[in-house]
Amino acid sequence: MEFHDDQLGSFFKERGFGRTIGFGVRPAVLVIDIIGAFTNPDLPLGTNLDEVITQTRSILDVARVADVPIFFSTLSYEEKDIRDAGIWAIKQAGLVTLRAGTPEIEVDARLERRSTEPIIVKKYASVFFGTDFITRLHTLQIDTLILTGCTTSGCVRATAVDGLQYGLRVMVVKEAVGDRARPAHEQSLFDLDAKYADVVSVQETKSYLEKQRM
Repeated sequence: MEFHDDQLGSFFKERGFGRTIGFGVRPAVLVIDIIGAFTNPDLPLGTNLDEVITQTRSILDVARVADVPIFFSTLSYEEKDIRDAGIWAIKQAGLVTLRAGTPEIEVDARLERRSTEPIIVKKYASVFFGTDFITRLHTLQIDTLILTGCTTSGCVRATAVDGLQYGLRVMVVKEAVGDRARPAHEQSLFDLDAKYADVVSVQETKSYLEKQRM
């Protein structure tokens, strides 16, 4: 990824930031929170993610042919007054739209999720926090985690940081992640590429996944 500010980018590169991790040998694709509450612009947490969905779907198509593991995530709250969201519910009122059993927590139908593609149900930003996701990846001996979904500055970023901390090669697909605010999206991609992940293109990702097909 190219830094969006040449002077700032040069400063970071001179200090050794933004080195390339590179794809590994055993990938999995994670689609983060592309659910009704986030893809409906009329809802408090929603925004237009049409292009993100299109690009994510193109990656899923290749991953499915190559038999690469695919995971989805969603947020779901079951307790009265969404107490299971903890302090986060104080910070974000829109979490009330993420009640268990409602259409808002379902994966967007345009992605055509298959029954063999697990959904990781979480309460907080990172897909790793409070879930069995890392155990699932270790069982499959995954070393590369390809991230798509939303939001870049929230759940994508939190998951990427945790993924690195768990020893994974994290790849954030820049055209396949989105946010409600462009500045937040761009700054998060800058930070992720500088310190925690490789920010890669859809084409790079698909070319890599195509090579996984046996």
